[in-house]
Amino acid sequence: MELGSILLILAVLVPICIFLYMPFMARARRSRVSETLEVSALKAERDRVINSLQELDFDHNLGKIPTEDYPLQRAQLLQKGAEALRKLDELTAGVTSDSGNVESRIEQAAAAVRADSSATVEPLDDDDLESMIASRRKEHKSKSAGFCPKCGKPVLVSDKFCPSCGKSL
Repeated sequence: MELGSILLILAVLVPICIFLYMPFMARARRSRVSETLEVSALKAERDRVINSLQELDFDHNLGKIPTEDYPLQRAQLLQKGAEALRKLDELTAGVTSDSGNVESRIEQAAAAVRADSSATVEPLDDDDLESMIASRRKEHKSKSAGFCPKCGKPVLVSDKFCPSCGKSL
């Protein structure tokens, strides 16, 4: 066989092999995408449970939730969160952890969210607040000139004609 015929056979066989291998690559890619979507859904479920736990604690502290119902509802939410974290651990690391560890992780995440939301904001003194209000009013006055006498739509100071009906201002 000549070198040219060998190269011709290789030139034909390589694209055929690639073409035949493509479905296997697509299937692997599809499984990775579905796994990513499942991980994303589990993370969203975990965040939802954490927010629900935070709201439940807040409502219980305000007295909206009866004391006898609170432990049951809290345990149900912890169970949902633990299940979501177990599934998430199975998908990400392939290792399952015991339920006590999972529940403590949920508690830590809820405490972190609680700490972030209760961060203190320095109050403004009255002079700063008044100057902010005055500057905001000045901005608002320069933008709005009222309403069109014909159609009632809002117009700006710079408008010579109503943008809705075209009446001269």
